[in-house]
Amino acid sequence: MKLIASLVSPYARKVRIVMAEKKIDFELVLEDVWSETTTIQQFNPLGKVPCLMMDDGGAMFDSRVISEYLDILTPVGKLMPTSGRERAEVKCWEALADGLLEAAILVRLEKKRPTRQQSPEWIKRQWSKVEAGLKAMSVGLGEKSYCVGNHYTLADVAVGCALGWLEFRFPETKWQDNYPELLRLYEKLSERQSFKDTFPQ
Repeated sequence: MKLIASLVSPYARKVRIVMAEKKIDFELVLEDVWSETTTIQQFNPLGKVPCLMMDDGGAMFDSRVISEYLDILTPVGKLMPTSGRERAEVKCWEALADGLLEAAILVRLEKKRPTRQQSPEWIKRQWSKVEAGLKAMSVGLGEKSYCVGNHYTLADVAVGCALGWLEFRFPETKWQDNYPELLRLYEKLSERQSFKDTFPQ
């Protein structure tokens, strides 16, 4: 398998962590989707990474779809419950983390536009989603060791990637000071080799 990805994409990082935790061999193909010479749409018509290229030539995209598929390939490092309420909880955590990221990315893209073309109202609206997401994750985590149950799941991978990207792209937000519960989880996740090897750069 080949994974078309960017080293700074938090969604691609999530998939790379999943593959590392499950000990799945793959070839990493770096792609800059913003380049005029990008070929990503040959594989993903939406023009986004990550995109998983299968051995039979098929392509799979969207980090949530890819992660769920990878988890069923091998029982090693199981990251999702097979069914029931706990599985739904893991998926909700993942949706929350990914939604927070989507809002933060929209803020970053808006701020890259010429100042006179930026919309302060749009930035405020999107950033309010980031703050709400952080608060919800902090309250949901509470004193628990992990996001769902008492073990490491895809929920923790997704949350760790979201927090890591905020630290990378928006260090001035200092979420660590406001959400000690999330900082505790993030520090624990950062000790895992899969997180160390995929830190955005």
